[in-house]
Amino acid sequence: MIDASTTIGPFSRETFVQILKEICELFHIAKGVTEFYRSPGREKAGEGDILIDHDNGRGEKEVLKKRVNSRTGAVIIGTLYMAEEDSLDEEELEKVDLILRALLSFVGRNRMIGAIEQLGFYDDAMYPNFRSFSRYLEKLQDTGVIGGYTAVRYNLKSFSVVNQDIGRANGDVAMKRYFDLVKSIIDEDGIVCRMGGDNFIAVFKDELTRSIVEVMRGIPIVYDKEQRRRVTISASIGLYNIPADFGQRDLREVLDCISAAETVAKSAEAGSVIFYDQMLKKRKEDMMRIRHLFPAALGNGEFEVYYQPKVNVVTGQIVGAEALCRWIRDGRIIPPMEFIPVLEQSTEICDLDFFVLDRVCKDLAHWLKSHDHAVRCSVNLSRKHLIDADLLEHVLEIIDRNGVPHEYLEMELTETTTDVKFMDLRRVAQGMRDEGIHTAVDDFGMGYSSLNLIREISWDVLKIDRGFVPLDEEGTDSITYKMFRHVVSMAKDIDLECIIEGVETPYQIKLLRENNCEIAQGFYFDKPLPREEFEKRLQAGKYPLPE
Repeated sequence: MIDASTTIGPFSRETFVQILKEICELFHIAKGVTEFYRSPGREKAGEGDILIDHDNGRGEKEVLKKRVNSRTGAVIIGTLYMAEEDSLDEEELEKVDLILRALLSFVGRNRMIGAIEQLGFYDDAMYPNFRSFSRYLEKLQDTGVIGGYTAVRYNLKSFSVVNQDIGRANGDVAMKRYFDLVKSIIDEDGIVCRMGGDNFIAVFKDELTRSIVEVMRGIPIVYDKEQRRRVTISASIGLYNIPADFGQRDLREVLDCISAAETVAKSAEAGSVIFYDQMLKKRKEDMMRIRHLFPAALGNGEFEVYYQPKVNVVTGQIVGAEALCRWIRDGRIIPPMEFIPVLEQSTEICDLDFFVLDRVCKDLAHWLKSHDHAVRCSVNLSRKHLIDADLLEHVLEIIDRNGVPHEYLEMELTETTTDVKFMDLRRVAQGMRDEGIHTAVDDFGMGYSSLNLIREISWDVLKIDRGFVPLDEEGTDSITYKMFRHVVSMAKDIDLECIIEGVETPYQIKLLRENNCEIAQGFYFDKPLPREEFEKRLQAGKYPLPE
């Protein structure tokens, strides 16, 4: 019997437990307990599996306990109990010891298979992960039925705000229940997995698409059953109907298609549900072309820095400029909207930002040396930089290498996202200010937490988005005008320099003057100019102003 139990491979667990029961009865063992923990830390926390494979209810006296620490870090414990009146002699104890070791071998082997499955195909919160998704897709492809399925990638909308509103613990509950709802719709006809954070991926039968889309558009989820508290969860979703002739094509194509569709879905202009189609196919091809061309283009001097003047609306004096990048290829200017969003999907945008900063510093050094009335220039920094713990050092290296006084530089950081980590943003902004570099919050009023942003982080400049600037047909009783007036007043009260973007008409110049907002930037004065043209403006010094 002992030999049989040590070669347990062909046996089922039920067969083994039956054999164990017979052995325990032979030696008057009352109960056998095995414990499995994936690590000593899990053991300490009591997070593991406890199996009672035999218990006749007649004894609690511990007669033998064995503990095994596997090379993978798992802990396996076996304990045997007898009735008070029973005992084992030395020979019987040796035999029982062999039995217990066989038991631990079986439990460890089988539980490790399960643990490896969890580690490989589930994340720490026990959501199926991307490996689970890939394995399922491979199975569909191998069985020849992948053509009848739809793949999706979705991102829960503004989930960081949900966590702030109801707390992270409740947010985790809400996310899991939303996941379970999607999973219940898919049932056995697909799989849903988490890519990380609030990003998910799924594949399911084509006929389930309508039901899935309805849930993605938004549905109340109960996160506190006792209080009946609910939160509405919706998602941005990219879908791809896998074609019938997909065959043995590279499965990465599926991920590429749903990722491209989801990127479009996350933009406010496009809506929240996007199917991959021929237009998106062309867009994906254009994105790949841009990524392919970018490194060489950057090295070949195809990128140039243009400057848009910032003008004092009372004196007409040029008081600053914003540096903007233009890609000139084969004599054509590639619009920024064609390449900036593509580069922002990777850290390539950081390479471009540093290139612009270096060019600006070189121009500033030249203007300062030649006395061309150098003015402070602002440079945009992508949110991608915020994860760089050494960003300040990188910026200072570029500025100091070119010998430019810090007060001539201004760094613009946008607030148009809901997922910017305040700690990172605060660290970057404060570090710049400590080094004498001006900081500006760009597109103020377009983000979800504008007031918190200026309350919790110290800035030098507030750039008010053009959406707050009244149009010519909007009088002083319009909502836009009232909001504009109060935002400017607030900026003044907290000692922020205020710049208005998108100024285009004499009427808007008049409104700025009436509200004591002195600096404007926009097409009324100039569009972004090549360096040579901007230098001419600097030499002229002033713009004519409306009466």
